[in-house]
Amino acid sequence: MIAAAHPSAPPPLRLAQRMSLMKASAVREILKVAERPDVLSFAGGLPAPELFPVEAIAQAHAEVFAEEGRAALQYSTTEGYGPLREWIAAHLGERGVRVGADGVLITNGSQQGIELVAKVMLDPGDVVVVESPSYLAALQTFSGYEVSFRVAGSDDDGMRVDELERLCATHKPKLIYLVPNFQNPKGTTLSLERREALVRFAQRHRILILEDNPYGELRFRGEHLPSLASLDDEGVVVSLGSFSKVLAPGLRIGWMVAPREVLRAATVVKQAADLHTATVSQRATARLLSRFDFQGHLERLRLVYGERCEAMLGALERHMPEGTRWTRPDGGMFVWAELPRGMSADALFPLALEKRVAFVPGTSFFAGEARHEFMRLNFSNRPPELLEEGMRRLGAVIASHRR
Repeated sequence: MIAAAHPSAPPPLRLAQRMSLMKASAVREILKVAERPDVLSFAGGLPAPELFPVEAIAQAHAEVFAEEGRAALQYSTTEGYGPLREWIAAHLGERGVRVGADGVLITNGSQQGIELVAKVMLDPGDVVVVESPSYLAALQTFSGYEVSFRVAGSDDDGMRVDELERLCATHKPKLIYLVPNFQNPKGTTLSLERREALVRFAQRHRILILEDNPYGELRFRGEHLPSLASLDDEGVVVSLGSFSKVLAPGLRIGWMVAPREVLRAATVVKQAADLHTATVSQRATARLLSRFDFQGHLERLRLVYGERCEAMLGALERHMPEGTRWTRPDGGMFVWAELPRGMSADALFPLALEKRVAFVPGTSFFAGEARHEFMRLNFSNRPPELLEEGMRRLGAVIASHRR
């Protein structure tokens, strides 16, 4: 018999052209291999799970189901659950942000806020100014809207705001994006002088600032600085916040405060995206906050994260070879380390994994020309003794690779 020919494979489906601009998250890909039980991973941007208020969150959910279960399981408004929005508005008011509950939109984490602002504001070819380096997932989001990036340098005081005039000389940006507090990935904080200058610049040129502030409550050293939103009285700042880093990321509760026309448009596009954020999570979070010692919980987070940051910085001093440098954050979850001259974090990563230690190479955090000599280290998710051991392993790998 003559064997039947195998049918040829069908042609691939055609994806949108924008997908060619969107790359998989390097962090998410690394986590697939770095989260093995035998690997000391400092790669994820993970809060400490032992500090999650599990019992209080469980009790809040139980009470919601017992007392308002049918309402909690029903469809709800896109804007979000009223009592939760009222709590957030009052909390922001204590920080100098003048907003009522009707000026707050509940989102699926602050990450959705980035997506909503991009969808509302950006057309193909629009210019977005970002820091160098910048938050990877924001770069992914903006890339999907086919924007043109302009990059402002950064130092220990955050974004180089003095470079904005030069960046605006030829192309007026549509959006300026930054993480002003304990930046991801560097851990640095925008100085007060630069905050004031940035807001004045945006007001003068009528450019929207997207202030991404998931780490603002995690300051364990130094004085609190005013948010960009609290400095703005002309409607040029969109501010994003989240309970992911201070309660639990699994709740997926974030919020957006924005100029009225931006907030209205963001509400419309959220309706089309997901109708509303999970009602059960919103109601349980509101109930939790109504009687939970939130400030006491924050103080505990700050104490533990401060101790862990100091443990990592001390371990870096003891174990890193000459020529290695790193930032010294006053809060947040990350240290940004620069390898000795001529070394590549991308080449170092598989060698480190062989020694059962992991980090995130810094290459993907750059919107402009990629830099290969940096790595991001997360200190919030490991106790001091494992931070010590992890930096010992990593320092030995760097020293060996350097030789």
